[in-house]
Amino acid sequence: MAWVYLILAGMFEIGWPIGLKLAQGSEQRFLGILLAIVSMGLSGFLLWLAQREIPIGTSYAVWTGIGAAGTFLVGVWFFGDATSMGRYLGIALIVGGVVVLKLAH
Repeated sequence: MAWVYLILAGMFEIGWPIGLKLAQGSEQRFLGILLAIVSMGLSGFLLWLAQREIPIGTSYAVWTGIGAAGTFLVGVWFFGDATSMGRYLGIALIVGGVVVLKLAH
């Protein structure tokens, strides 16, 4: 279950930067801030649950990796963030590192 908690924590880690981005627009400010706060809380709680069985270094690296890669993809797909082969390579390296950490655990 610890890895399920960790993956879910990483998914909620994607929610708070999205909330902050949405909060930049005046019509969605409250909703964006609420999304960011709820996502932070759930992400932290699920990370705490995962760390009961997964070492802190592994869990933190996987958590931030999922958050970084997911936020990058959401930015590209929904907010028009710039893309390049170098940026995609960087994300691929992050994902590869997360996979290696999981396999080495």
